[in-house]
Amino acid sequence: MKFATVTIEGRTAWGQITDEGFHDLSALYPQWASLRDVITEVGLENLPKAAATPQVYSNFTYQIPVPNPEKIICVGVNFPDRNAEYKDGQEAPPNMSLFPRFPRSFVGHGVPLTRPPESEKLDYEGEIAIVIGKGGRRIPQDSALSHIAALTLCNEGTIRDWVRHAKFNVTQGKNWDGSGAMGPWLIPFNNDAQIVDVELKCEVNGETRQLDRTGRMLFPVARQIAYISTFTTLVPGDIIVTGTPTGAGARFDPPRFLKPGDTITVSAEGIGALTNGVVDE
Repeated sequence: MKFATVTIEGRTAWGQITDEGFHDLSALYPQWASLRDVITEVGLENLPKAAATPQVYSNFTYQIPVPNPEKIICVGVNFPDRNAEYKDGQEAPPNMSLFPRFPRSFVGHGVPLTRPPESEKLDYEGEIAIVIGKGGRRIPQDSALSHIAALTLCNEGTIRDWVRHAKFNVTQGKNWDGSGAMGPWLIPFNNDAQIVDVELKCEVNGETRQLDRTGRMLFPVARQIAYISTFTTLVPGDIIVTGTPTGAGARFDPPRFLKPGDTITVSAEGIGALTNGVVDE
């Protein structure tokens, strides 16, 4: 099953994606305004049988799947080769690097990323994102994966020079409106193998730039959930963006930043592919 949030005829709707198109479930379940509400109240796989057949649309625009999460928390430097890029001679740190992103900084599948006039250093970072289904505080690592509702994909677009504006934080380089993407859809999570060791790839104009497996993460997803929930209560609909492999544009010599006309595709086994172009603001 694939669940998505889309724009149809000027309105936001949520529903299911099939080969036929978008099945508008939101019209049949008005008690749940968004996929976050569905996740919170019943779970994606536990929707009651609808009393009517949903209308199917072929023309629609993807939004980010969970449009109103309470939190989006991103994990940085989470693959061995990514850690080596810093060339500081240090082994992996004992704890993970984290930073927040705001929903407005993401667009949906098929919608171009926006390069702002303040910088031409728009970069890509392909990642898998998890959506929390069962909240909690101080979640044990050995049961952490049971708290996942769904998986999706993320292009964690970054304005590179702005992540270095301050002494120790990257928030301002990570939150430009429309600089990243998420989607296309949510894949319900029901098997640990869906996240423990799957291939993640990012291509730019058909060229593979990033390629790795989640099994090589320095901080596996279960540990991410346990660590993050130590200091903040995770709630249904929260999103954790789990880390990107080596190969971002900033790491080439010379750097290979994104420009209008480029096409970026992030893909992962069992989830699908997230594709976006680039335009200037």
